[in-house]
Amino acid sequence: MKKILYVLLLSVVIGACSSSSDNGGNTSDDNFDRSTLLTNVANNIIIPSYTSFQTKLATLKEKTTAFTNTADVSTLVEVRTAWFEAYKAWQHVGIYNIGKAEELAYDSFFNTFPLTAADVDANIASGTYDIDHVNNRDALGFPALDYLVHGVGSNDTEVLEKYTTNANATNYKKYLNDVIAKMVSLTDVVVADWNGAYKNEFINSTGNTATSSLNKLVNDYIFYYEKKLRANKIGIPVGIFSGGTIFPEKVEAYYKKTVSKELMLESLTSVQNFFNGTHFSNGNAGIGLKAYLEAIGREDLATKINNQLEVARTKITTLNDNLSEQIANDRDGVSAVYTELQKVVAMFKVEMLTAINVNVDYVDADGD
Repeated sequence: MKKILYVLLLSVVIGACSSSSDNGGNTSDDNFDRSTLLTNVANNIIIPSYTSFQTKLATLKEKTTAFTNTADVSTLVEVRTAWFEAYKAWQHVGIYNIGKAEELAYDSFFNTFPLTAADVDANIASGTYDIDHVNNRDALGFPALDYLVHGVGSNDTEVLEKYTTNANATNYKKYLNDVIAKMVSLTDVVVADWNGAYKNEFINSTGNTATSSLNKLVNDYIFYYEKKLRANKIGIPVGIFSGGTIFPEKVEAYYKKTVSKELMLESLTSVQNFFNGTHFSNGNAGIGLKAYLEAIGREDLATKINNQLEVARTKITTLNDNLSEQIANDRDGVSAVYTELQKVVAMFKVEMLTAINVNVDYVDADGD
């Protein structure tokens, strides 16, 4: 039934004409109805992903409050679990730096890593800080929470000491609560925007200009894949851009140690789901970039991209759980993952963008 519905949707797309709502902006010349893709992405991918993330953050805030009220092993375990669940959910919204998220520099508050632990320590020691200041972006978000619940001690006893008998225990609790409160407040604003007027504005922006929804979204998508996934999660730590000098401490979730691979896989799933138009909530097929390529006669490219993403996924699954440790001991094995991820970059930036007539709007600074 899913396949039948998908075929019907695709036939509508192929037979539809493109239009522009971007104040007279240029239309696409390939007869693809961009509004069908934008509608599916907004209703079935972006908004459900953000709603899920918002729920996971609310749970994290609840568990954080319980922990700072009564810091013991039980509440520590609960806040760590909630942190990881929210971090996985983050991988599904980090792509969408558009609308209110772009205006607020939303993603910079959530996953700027590697963390500058010295800045966190300084903020806690002083007890006063401007959490909105750009200089604090590397002391916030999930990396800061990772440090605060995993990295401030070598075992549970030492971590708990920071929140109980330490001279700065009150400041530790305050900083932990402030970090999560900022994440919650920003997410509430972004979700409200999507549930308000912005959704229709996004869907109706069907033209083919630098400011049209699909053009901006596709550029954000490729930027996320190239920089946030391929480079940040694996390329930089394994030394691809530093002449082979490795940085094991620059992996995502460094202090937890054992979840970097899982977060990478979650991120890759979000990338592939967007490409395929897969609904977030139920996995149903919908209109995405794959359908766009198929509609303009580039089913071969859509298949090639999906096949290579699967090759990369398989290669990621061969990594050790402790990615930082593996980088230190098996650089070649980790670099092989980067190699497979890199192959998709040209497919996205050259072949796909050429096929759908979209220009790259960001500067490539790492030499690919």
